Amino acid sequence: MAAAQNQNNNSSNNLNKRGWFTRFLDTVEWLGNLLPHPVTLFALFALLVVFASGLAAFFGVSAADPRPGQEGVIITVNSLLSGDGIRWMVSNLVTNFTGFAPLGTVLVAILGVGVAERSGMLSALMRGMVMGASPRMVTIVVVFAGVISNTASELGYVVLVPLAAMIFHSLGRHPLAGLAAAFAGVSAGYSANLFIGTVDPLLAGFTTEAAQLLDSDYVVGPEANWFFMIVSTFLIAALGAFVTEKIVEPKLGKYNPSEADPDYEDDGSVKMEKLNPQEKLGLKLAGLTFLGLAALLALTIVPEWGILRNQETGGVARSPFLNGIVVYIFITFAIPGYVYGYVTRTMRSDVDVIHAMSKTMSSMGLYIVLVFFAAQFVAFFGWTNFGTIMAVKGAAFLEAINLTGPMVFVFFIMMCAFVNLMLGSASAQWAITAPIFVPMLMLIGYAPELVQAAYRIGDSVTNIITPMMSYFGLILAVAARYKKDIGIGTLISVMLPYTIVFFVGWVTLFYIWVFAAGLPVGPGAATYYELG
Repeated sequence: MAAAQNQNNNSSNNLNKRGWFTRFLDTVEWLGNLLPHPVTLFALFALLVVFASGLAAFFGVSAADPRPGQEGVIITVNSLLSGDGIRWMVSNLVTNFTGFAPLGTVLVAILGVGVAERSGMLSALMRGMVMGASPRMVTIVVVFAGVISNTASELGYVVLVPLAAMIFHSLGRHPLAGLAAAFAGVSAGYSANLFIGTVDPLLAGFTTEAAQLLDSDYVVGPEANWFFMIVSTFLIAALGAFVTEKIVEPKLGKYNPSEADPDYEDDGSVKMEKLNPQEKLGLKLAGLTFLGLAALLALTIVPEWGILRNQETGGVARSPFLNGIVVYIFITFAIPGYVYGYVTRTMRSDVDVIHAMSKTMSSMGLYIVLVFFAAQFVAFFGWTNFGTIMAVKGAAFLEAINLTGPMVFVFFIMMCAFVNLMLGSASAQWAITAPIFVPMLMLIGYAPELVQAAYRIGDSVTNIITPMMSYFGLILAVAARYKKDIGIGTLISVMLPYTIVFFVGWVTLFYIWVFAAGLPVGPGAATYYELG
């Protein structure tokens, strides 16, 4: 009788826990659904800046300029509802868009990545890494491959996540554990990578625009966080494997095939075959091509006489190499991608390359529309002086509560992680928050490159537990193949340990790397900023 009573109490407690967690998830989903499409969001924000600038100018909102040599200068709000403001908007609507830093850099980078992806090279590389791993190493290789796949946006979600579930199933392990490991690498490790990819120039462009609200000459390059992202790749792979094998897989238990969807049939969209000899040869020659390109690139930057060094200082910082890093992203993806395609007969002529580029570019239509409105919002925010005034007042508040030391980044990363639950787009979130927090943290002494690195941690770790993430529905659909009654709450509960462990581990690495070891987050990247 007592045992039955205890069992009832345990069941009641479990229901209460599930009820609390379900309510939390329902709240997140409800809040996320209240948000309009990101394009609409930026359009509304731009309009809000227009009307808010009129009100702020009417009430005389201002702040004292904290920069040296500007003592006594008062920064006031410029009204976009004034004659000057309306004339400025009409005159600059096009140049706000065409001059927006992330636009050109992302489009150039994506051309090269498109060749490598559509030739089949990146997909073959993922399959080769995962399917060639020994059973003991398969977990860490899956997570590692997931992180690397971020270079080609949706490749990890579409190819690697279903493939990882199939491989775990074939090894007699729970397929959802494989899915979770791959999803964690692809999405929670989103910003980490060994290579500079399309997300780097995208974020750097927004950071540059934000930094120039305070310092008009400040430029943040795509390589700004490269060192920190390289070491983060190995951290995320190790932590992801640990969580999978020590927490997630034991919790899932032994897989019961009766839980699978009886209507699911493999349509062949994800290849389970190992690489054939032609694909192996293609990857080998593509790899040799990449090494050859890297050697040629090294000749332009490593020797003191390198033609792409900074011609004034002789160093690498602010050199043509770093300023033009997107060109090398394009080259090092496009040329090896074509070599692979030529060997495997997926690309035989320049027409195939052009077709691959055009197909990739056609997929960027939504991004271009989003950038048009994001560019207006950022430009309006800058011209009105809202960004500068909010940064000054925010920095003064942080100083007033004595939160100007390194601990400020814990709260900043937590804020980014929370906002990411409801606004899953990395570019949309950073476009909105960068104009406020980059200059604010610059005013208390931290460089924009460092702020961006911290943002990338918060933006990544909660991707896997928010239904607002664009590929969440796809992951849920793949999971339903193996557990037909799986719901959003179940999937999030599987992924939550990754979020917690990644957050703690990544933040710890950030503090050790930056503040304990004093290492830069990227080539030539500053840690601290001094008003000059």
